[in-house]
Amino acid sequence: MDGLRLVAALSVSLFHLAGDLPSAKAWGTDPRFVFPHLFSYASFGWLGVELFFMISGFVICMSCWGRTPGQFFRSRVVRLFPAYWPAVAITTVVVALWPVATHRLPTDEIILNLTMMNKAFGVGNVDSAYWTLWCELRFYILFGVVMLWRGLTLHRTLLFCYGWLIAAVVAAAGKLPVLELIFQSLYAPLFVAGIAFFLIHRFGSNLQIWGAIGFSWMLAMHNVTKRVTATAKTGKVELDPRIGMIVVTLFFVILAVIALGWTARIQWRWLTFAGALTYPYYLLHQSIGWSLIHGMNGPLDPWLVLPLTIGILLVSAWLLHRLIEKPLAKVLKHRLEQASTAMQESARQERERSS
Repeated sequence: MDGLRLVAALSVSLFHLAGDLPSAKAWGTDPRFVFPHLFSYASFGWLGVELFFMISGFVICMSCWGRTPGQFFRSRVVRLFPAYWPAVAITTVVVALWPVATHRLPTDEIILNLTMMNKAFGVGNVDSAYWTLWCELRFYILFGVVMLWRGLTLHRTLLFCYGWLIAAVVAAAGKLPVLELIFQSLYAPLFVAGIAFFLIHRFGSNLQIWGAIGFSWMLAMHNVTKRVTATAKTGKVELDPRIGMIVVTLFFVILAVIALGWTARIQWRWLTFAGALTYPYYLLHQSIGWSLIHGMNGPLDPWLVLPLTIGILLVSAWLLHRLIEKPLAKVLKHRLEQASTAMQESARQERERSS
């Protein structure tokens, strides 16, 4: 899973740096002319987001099994924000000093971005790649509210999977913004598939679980076709929807292989390290990547600029992870646990006084 995370992040970054129309401002010309052969692959790199969402379903279900709602909440805060807050600040500074394909947001909107809920207010992202975080956050809230209050079991989780898929269909049919906000009809099948693959990993194969995966796959085939068509229209490129269907099907196959335990012998330690870099790399790659390309392009050959940019971003991600994210996460975790213990003690004393 750690290795897949990095593959997904590199795939998305390849799209943003060499396969997306806004990157033309960094390169000084349309990227399809800069990389005529690579472009046809890079233009599908955004499909890494689909893989991210599937991995998220698997990992979130695994990490919160047996936890209380409070433990789940604290784990998500500690996982998301220690890298996100400094990344927002760093990206804001870079965009303010070297604006290439984007511009600095007003101060109040930057501050709102720190909540990760800015899209709820119609406020743009400091970096447009952050749109996926709003999807992830809504998934965490839905999963936490519906599942964790009663505890996770195989039966309840399966009911959640089928219930969410049906609700996503209703949301798509009803075209009601509130339902769409909650149930995310476009991405629900990917999250649900990840959850179902974890259930196979934990409990073994089961026809009901495979049924949820099959249902998810069928919905995902339609949704990725819509996504490919929309991306082609926005980017003014020709993209074959069948390629999107093949790639997402491959993601389902890969997660099935992992869930069935066929990759259990792979214990390379560097994959864990790679997984730790994925989130900070994703947070830094787009706007900062464009600025790096804009600065190096011209004196250097584009085929050198692209890997050099990715290399600089990977080193920057490691520095962010090592120097800021880890220490901040440690402090934040400690403070949250202290606050939780204090609240529990206060509640206990209140019960004793009442009795």
